[in-house]
Amino acid sequence: MDLEKTLLRRVGEAIGRFKMIRDGDRVAVALSGGKDSLTLLEALTRLEKRAPVAFTVCAFTVEQGKFLRPIEPLAEYLKSRGVAWTYFRDTPSLNLLNDQPEHGCDLCSRYRRRAVYEVARGLGANVIAFGHTADDFCEAFLRNAMFTGRLSALPAVAHSRDKEFRLIRPLVFVSEEVTRACAESLGAPVIPCGCSQKTGTVRRALRDMFAGLQKDYPHLQKSLLSALGNLEPQRLLDPRYLHLDDVARPGAGGEAQDIALPGDWDIG
Repeated sequence: MDLEKTLLRRVGEAIGRFKMIRDGDRVAVALSGGKDSLTLLEALTRLEKRAPVAFTVCAFTVEQGKFLRPIEPLAEYLKSRGVAWTYFRDTPSLNLLNDQPEHGCDLCSRYRRRAVYEVARGLGANVIAFGHTADDFCEAFLRNAMFTGRLSALPAVAHSRDKEFRLIRPLVFVSEEVTRACAESLGAPVIPCGCSQKTGTVRRALRDMFAGLQKDYPHLQKSLLSALGNLEPQRLLDPRYLHLDDVARPGAGGEAQDIALPGDWDIG
């Protein structure tokens, strides 16, 4: 497999299909220190030179006090590749570690989101790119269906609440197998976060389950991604998408006749 061609083809497909990047955009890549966001940065900097629209790329990292290795190798790597990079130590997040050391992921995410918008604003960016992969989309779909009772996943494209930023995930069609190989081929320094090492979580359980299934069904990830873009709402259980008032019964001459459904069946 030609890694560069595979990566750029899949990222280009995502950008084109979901209109992620447009002429004149300034894209800020959120570098978490992991292989996925580093691969995303590499893809976007290459596409910047050959894309059919003009856009610029920069990168930033938000320090929340959870990196397990020094950040200096990342700084040196990005400098050697000529990437404009901003390192932002988020004081509220660092204070949170001391004030509430057992805080949950939701609170941490809220602090990170605020910091990400603050940094992107300072960089003059109108687009923020995140390194979520096909694995993350499948995991989110399974987690939401199995644990929250919702059929949803990560959005390929979204907007901040006030529409200031377009939020994109160009690696939606790229597996972690590809990002792992790309990061290794680049010699990129991976700076792991303590959160990624946690065990006994729903996310870890789903990842292990999915990895086990893929050994026997290697096309499972591709099928799930296809399902996320091929909805048949009339075959689900949400009444908003069912034509319940059009239920018919056989009438005279075998023709269907519309009937009205009772409005309240709560007889318990």
